[in-house]
Amino acid sequence: MDPGTTRRQADLALSDAAIDWLVKLHSGRAGKADHEAFASWRKQSSEHELAAREAETIWHGIGIAGKKVQRSARAKLTRRAVLGGVAIGGLAVAGSSLLRPHLFAEHSTGAGERSTITLPDGSTALLNGDSALDVAFDAGQRRLQLLNGQALFQVMPDAGRPFIVTANGGQARAVGTVFDVDIRSHEVVVTVVEGRVDVMAGTRPGSGVLAAADQRVRYGADRQPSPAEPVDAESETAWRRGKLIFNRRPLGDVVVEIERQRRGRIMIASARLQSLEVTGVFDLADPESILSTIEATLPVKVTRLPFVTILH
Repeated sequence: MDPGTTRRQADLALSDAAIDWLVKLHSGRAGKADHEAFASWRKQSSEHELAAREAETIWHGIGIAGKKVQRSARAKLTRRAVLGGVAIGGLAVAGSSLLRPHLFAEHSTGAGERSTITLPDGSTALLNGDSALDVAFDAGQRRLQLLNGQALFQVMPDAGRPFIVTANGGQARAVGTVFDVDIRSHEVVVTVVEGRVDVMAGTRPGSGVLAAADQRVRYGADRQPSPAEPVDAESETAWRRGKLIFNRRPLGDVVVEIERQRRGRIMIASARLQSLEVTGVFDLADPESILSTIEATLPVKVTRLPFVTILH
């Protein structure tokens, strides 16, 4: 095995061990001996101490309203890719929630809620849990901005006024169709149920990708749309029927789905866990069963604390 690969694996193992220590020490069941044992663990080597400091930065620094992690610490943490920027503790979670787009959005849902909005032209928008949407119609176009979460749009035909949904720097443009826009952890996914949708990232001319029924297009803040990919649109939008269907979905994306259906944040404590694949059919009304299945079928431990759940 390449020595660099061996070293990276050892580094990640120390990082996971350090996070496991912090989970234990903040569980409410740790005693003086546990704290002394952690102090001894981190003194074993400079690598142990570095892993402990990085874990403490994750635990205490990321997500706290009004503060930023120091640049040097943030650079070291890029390989950890902690999902969601979660802070530990009720005050930190409450403070960060004030920064969420729901506060000023025209339409929004809370965790576990779904809401159907009838738009001025008779089109509808079905919002998934923990989603936020602004609407701006005028004589020339029908424009909406999905600020957070996921929504399924059923569009009334109007050739003179295109229907445009913007999300994270890109847009989906339709005239009369049914399509889903999903803001995930690292990308936006547009899935077409009926008709055709033109998906564009940014404003560069000629960057659009046309997707038809049972196709999807993915784009990110720093990359152009993918080619249209074949999907089962009914499965991809099963959330509107009260189900979540995952076919080898990365754990990082699954966690985003779960967070829409339950209160509290979920933190993935290791970068390597985010790419683990999840397959199954789940009841939208029972998000805890998804966490239980993940723990039973994947090399993942689930630790539930007040305001936050940690996967490690």
